[in-house]
Amino acid sequence: MRLTLRGTGVVVLGLLMLGVGLWWRYAGMAAFGLALTALVVASVVSVLVASPLTVSRSVRPRTVPRLARCNGRLELSAVGRWPVALDAVDMVAGAAMSVDVPLLKPGVVEAVDYAIPTERRGVFDVGPLTLRRKGLAGLAQARTVLGEVVQVRVVPRVLPVRGLPSGARRGQVGADERVERGGTDLVGLREYVPGDDLRRLHWATSARTGTLMIREDADPARPHLAVLLDDSVSSYLEAQRFEEAVEVAASLITSALEQGHPVRLLTSSGGIDLEETQDSAPILAALADLELQDVDGRPTVPVRDLDVVAVISGKTVPALVLEAGRAAFGTVLVVDEKRPVSAAGSVLVISGGRAEDLVDSWNAVVAR
Repeated sequence: MRLTLRGTGVVVLGLLMLGVGLWWRYAGMAAFGLALTALVVASVVSVLVASPLTVSRSVRPRTVPRLARCNGRLELSAVGRWPVALDAVDMVAGAAMSVDVPLLKPGVVEAVDYAIPTERRGVFDVGPLTLRRKGLAGLAQARTVLGEVVQVRVVPRVLPVRGLPSGARRGQVGADERVERGGTDLVGLREYVPGDDLRRLHWATSARTGTLMIREDADPARPHLAVLLDDSVSSYLEAQRFEEAVEVAASLITSALEQGHPVRLLTSSGGIDLEETQDSAPILAALADLELQDVDGRPTVPVRDLDVVAVISGKTVPALVLEAGRAAFGTVLVVDEKRPVSAAGSVLVISGGRAEDLVDSWNAVVAR
């Protein structure tokens, strides 16, 4: 418990008037000073003997797309016989957020909702929550800290993408044969490791090399999508452009997975290299934590993922354009002012100032 700034001022004024009144024998001044002092004492007592509270706090949802709604909810009730006046302050990403709480009537549960800001992508803490019980005339207050801290993950927005380009299929690369039976293509070979299915042994290569080799097959009806996201700080004039690039990557990957296409996400710094065939949640979580890096790199997209390669950057980087050019269908999406769709060799170049512009252009000229 402590006095508020107003309470401190009132008690100082009251004691001063009481002292001066007694010293100068001004009964009126002394009585007024005594009344002010008594008011502060009454405020302190009202805080100390106030009704006990029951409090619960929840935050939903814990994982939310950027700019989507995330709510905190307080449920409070006064157990005793007297109303309780209080306010609340919740810590969100290290910043204090005030929550207005109505006067709590005895035995009545009050539910208070408040919005958690989701403008910034990433993971941040919500809590602890501080309740401030206000005394009579707001001259004293008592603080109670609820120590629960929860984490909220803000993932990139996912915009509607129609799909991948039609006719994009891998060719015969690094293999001695092309297998049509079963609807699969041979796209690569690797050494046998214990636990591999022996039916996938490539006998011709194993006999020639003296090492057991396992075939890597892929369904030609399910072209792979590789998204190469440029996370170099030198590629973006401003941080917001990187946010747009991240959302384009999230949108392409989510759409491809929903349509049954295997995907791979790589970053130019080499910090992320993820493969998924069903669930986009791990990739969205990685994108939520992604930050710009002060390093330039040129990752190599694996051969089996060279069906459709989408490079996303804040500018046209020649090395990344060359990487896209290795694919059966390569495209570069540049977060910049909108210009007509162009080509760099066999690579399609799409530009737009926002994620929505790039996705709209993809849907118009790329998607089947």
